[in-house]
Amino acid sequence: MRLVLLGPPGAGKGTQATRLVEKFGVPQLSTGDMLRAAVAAQTPIGLKAKAIMDAGQLVSDDVVIGIIDQRIDAADCAKGFILDGFPRTVAQAEALRDLLTRKGLKLDAVVELVVDENALVDRMRKRVADAIAAGGQARADDNPESFKTRLEAYRAQTAPVSDHYASRSELRRIDGMAPIDEVTAALNRALGA
Repeated sequence: MRLVLLGPPGAGKGTQATRLVEKFGVPQLSTGDMLRAAVAAQTPIGLKAKAIMDAGQLVSDDVVIGIIDQRIDAADCAKGFILDGFPRTVAQAEALRDLLTRKGLKLDAVVELVVDENALVDRMRKRVADAIAAGGQARADDNPESFKTRLEAYRAQTAPVSDHYASRSELRRIDGMAPIDEVTAALNRALGA
């Protein structure tokens, strides 16, 4: 199963990807998580990405595509993967198609979680509260100002990715505002699972 999950920040992509990982036994490839790991490890690319992410902006395509290219060659991706938060632009979607073609692979599905953006701020606040209550800490970009910047970037750069996949008859849309279990059930139906 090679799947792309689309939707704005806070739409539930990570939650649903975790459930799909259990069901299909393939890894979730979250560019955000991979970049945060690079930041935590203080790698050169991680330090570069940190300043960009802390400002609520998106890292450059070449950095993200390079990370994806290396990651899908890992042994745990042999049966597939779930891309969460990538591609973020039409250029990245085309680069992904080219990358997969070079590797003799193709996507099995592209699913968008459709949500009410006004409700996403409440979800972000709950995510922060849950992280803190669990003894963790909030992501640096989980604050109203950065979140607004991330939503604006999503609308400008990533929302057109849905149209790109829809124009190729590859997009399936799911109501991401439904309760989590209902979203999971709808996603499983959309994937024929």
